Amino acid sequence: MKLVYRNLKKYKHQTLEPFECEVELPSVGGNEYVWIQAGFLHIEPMYAWDGASGGIDTKDFRAASLVHDCLYQLIREGFLKMEHREYADDLLRKICLEQGMWNFRAWYVWKTVRMFGEKAAMPRKTESEKIIIEV
Repeated sequence: MKLVYRNLKKYKHQTLEPFECEVELPSVGGNEYVWIQAGFLHIEPMYAWDGASGGIDTKDFRAASLVHDCLYQLIREGFLKMEHREYADDLLRKICLEQGMWNFRAWYVWKTVRMFGEKAAMPRKTESEKIIIEV
């Protein structure tokens, strides 16, 4: 699994190359940066994410936090159902372990998102529409 990214100030990281992750989820739409098709989560370059929300943002957490943030975004935007949140949380733990995270920490991360992550997956008020003024 290769992840190419850069660090940012507002968000912590931004992808610089396309990133794919195999998922057991239905093909769904998405936005210009993230969608699921044919069993893969597709993430385009320039996708920004905040890394380990409320935790220590280490190398063994980077890819997992990217995938988790994308799946939660797809839930918030209505492309996935809230029932897919448990899968997203389980996949977070699986990727953490694959990236070499210590088992106890991966469990702790998983337990934390299971207990407190629902609010982050809830739909948010839509942003205001783009306004164009011709002068």
